[in-house]
Amino acid sequence: MNEVYKLIILGLLLVSCGSKENKKEATTYPEKTALNQTDPKLKESINLGKLVYDDMCITCHMVNGKGVPKAFPPIADSDYLRENQNDCIKGIKNGMAGEMVVNGVEYNSIMAPLGLTDDEVADVMNYINNSWGNKINNFVTVKKVSEL
Repeated sequence: MNEVYKLIILGLLLVSCGSKENKKEATTYPEKTALNQTDPKLKESINLGKLVYDDMCITCHMVNGKGVPKAFPPIADSDYLRENQNDCIKGIKNGMAGEMVVNGVEYNSIMAPLGLTDDEVADVMNYINNSWGNKINNFVTVKKVSEL
C-alpha cells in the first residue's frame, strides 16, 4: 500500500479517536463586520479553538500548522485557507475529500467529519485564522457556521 495512503488511514484513525472531554462549552458570538484582535470574545474563541485544535486537528496538521507534506495540507501561511474561508468552515464541519492545491502543492486526501458543534467549528477557525502568523480578518461566528 502506498505510504501516503497509510498515513491518511493512520491520521483518520487517530483523529476519529479524539476526545471532547476536556473542552469547555463554547459561547455564541454576535455577528461582527470587522476583526478586532483585542475583542475579549475573539480572544475567548481563540482560546477555546486551541483546545479543539489540540484535541482534533493536531494529529494531521501538526503542532505548527504545517501539516504533513503531500499527505495533509498546511494551515499555517496557507493560501487555500486565506482564499477559501467558507470551504474551510464547511470542511471542518462536514469533512473534505478530493484534490486541492495549497501553496502550489497538490493534495488529494480525506478529512473525515469530526463531529464538532457549530460553536467548536467557529472557535477552531478563529484559532487557525490567528495562529502561526496567520492574520486572517474574519471573525467566524456560530451564526456563520450554521448558515453554511
